[in-house]
Amino acid sequence: MEVERVQTIAFSSVSVDTIPPEFIRSETEQPALTTCREQIPQVPTIDFSDPDEANLTRVIEEASREWGMFQIVNHGIPSEVITDLQKAGKEFFELPQVEKEVYAKPADSKSIEGYGSKLQKEVEGKKAWVDHLFHIICPPSAINYRYWPKNPPSYRAMNEEYSKWVQEIGQKLLSLLSLGLGVEKNELKDSLGGDELKYLLKINYYPPCPRPDLALGVPAHTDMCAITILVPNDVQGLQVFRDDHWFNVDYIPNALVIHIGDQLEILSNGKYKSVLHRTTVNKEMTRMSWPVFLEPPSELVIGPLPKLINERNPPKYQKKKYCDYAYCKLNKISQ
Repeated sequence: MEVERVQTIAFSSVSVDTIPPEFIRSETEQPALTTCREQIPQVPTIDFSDPDEANLTRVIEEASREWGMFQIVNHGIPSEVITDLQKAGKEFFELPQVEKEVYAKPADSKSIEGYGSKLQKEVEGKKAWVDHLFHIICPPSAINYRYWPKNPPSYRAMNEEYSKWVQEIGQKLLSLLSLGLGVEKNELKDSLGGDELKYLLKINYYPPCPRPDLALGVPAHTDMCAITILVPNDVQGLQVFRDDHWFNVDYIPNALVIHIGDQLEILSNGKYKSVLHRTTVNKEMTRMSWPVFLEPPSELVIGPLPKLINERNPPKYQKKKYCDYAYCKLNKISQ
């Protein structure tokens, strides 16, 4: 059965002021009714080039504990590397539909890699206003080039270059987050699989939506990975849930948005908070984002770090294989 992509639906909806009912959210989710416009708190912005490691550790630990999200500036990735990454992704989504479908996720695939529109079980049949492309960019042994577009021709080179830089960011973040827990620098990386830690790239494509007041690009969720390193474009859409309200996250040119994910909350035994967030859409402009999810190997068992557990701090989470955790998360099974 042919799947109708959101990009196609958006194109056919240009001349009308309606969207299909399966995209209309309940009143408890509709952005126009649930976004707080007053007294907006600011997600922490952190200078990642700070030479004072103790201070950098402190501000990252504080942001991860209190927010579960922060933005980093002066991170060292050349602006042209990010621009090239964005250009290649944008050109892929501008290809004719038949060319994009070559990279579609097979219906019987157990992996989430590939081009598609649906990621997880849809609650009450409601759909998200987004198409996406997933593929692993690291380590080399985990890469399946079947899902790397051959058009535009620059796609592979641009993504391989970005992969080198984003791995450096990931390594530094894990080291600082380890220090923030009072353990050795390599503790979190080793607990997430060491050199087998996967870097999974996703490109989100949110086409213009006639009724952005009613739809969501991605509904409220936490990321099931350890950390997310996200490159947005300049169309605002990311929102964070804090103090029982939804707030817009400001776009900062050349910044990377960092999300603490579920696995880091588990490893830290709840000290670091997996951030609840969602994405809104725009009536006039296409929003895109390039998150990279740092994921442990599927068979690796994740639980609270033993060095953090004692009588005063008993384990708050059960140990579980990452593949089992992911299955429950995507299928809305409590765990």
